[in-house]
Amino acid sequence: MTGTLYGVGVGPGDPELLTLKAVRVLREAPVVAYPAPLEGDSMARAIAAAHILKSKTEVAIRLPFTPGRADTEQRYDRAAEELSGHLAAGRDVALLCLGDPLLYGTFAHVMARLAGRFEISVVPGVTSLSAASAAAALPLAAGEESVAVVPATLDEESMAARISAADCVAVVKLGRHLAKLRRVLDRLGLAGRAQYVEFAATGAERVRPLAEVSEADSAYFAVVVLRKRDFP
Repeated sequence: MTGTLYGVGVGPGDPELLTLKAVRVLREAPVVAYPAPLEGDSMARAIAAAHILKSKTEVAIRLPFTPGRADTEQRYDRAAEELSGHLAAGRDVALLCLGDPLLYGTFAHVMARLAGRFEISVVPGVTSLSAASAAAALPLAAGEESVAVVPATLDEESMAARISAADCVAVVKLGRHLAKLRRVLDRLGLAGRAQYVEFAATGAERVRPLAEVSEADSAYFAVVVLRKRDFP
């Protein structure tokens, strides 16, 4: 009998935001895997550390976390192959993911490679969007409103089109793209409505109007939240 691959969302940073189901799966699965930078510790593992017993087999999936790296797909291939060995031997694998496993998560790439060969189960997690909305006390949507999740890595025209089409917007993957986002929002007349939230649901959480953030201060783990209309 083969094992099950669990995608376990660990939330945006606060360990208290792990779900009860996530904790149970972490304690029951004999193998715990997690994405990690090429050098250094895994943020996903750090969030869940209190629930990872010493008896677990751990697998760090080393990824560059930079767009355009030619070897990223090969790294996913190797990770899937390593995890398939555990699954084929009947060992369940809990693959940790920041936020939710299926919202810009590493898990989706591994799942795509192993689906059809092994049983897959996804444990949803609190997203960075929810954490940023909570930190800024801004409803992401109400009533009939629509929401757009917009990566700041898009070109200006694509970003402007997606922001224009929604009532409420969360801009992710900010980092070095702050100046570009600011130009787009200035053009659309929305810059004054944007709130910048960095490291939401962590000890370093900070909320400011976007106008007060400089390009030098912009963080990758930041979300810009804006509503086009006041609430209520």
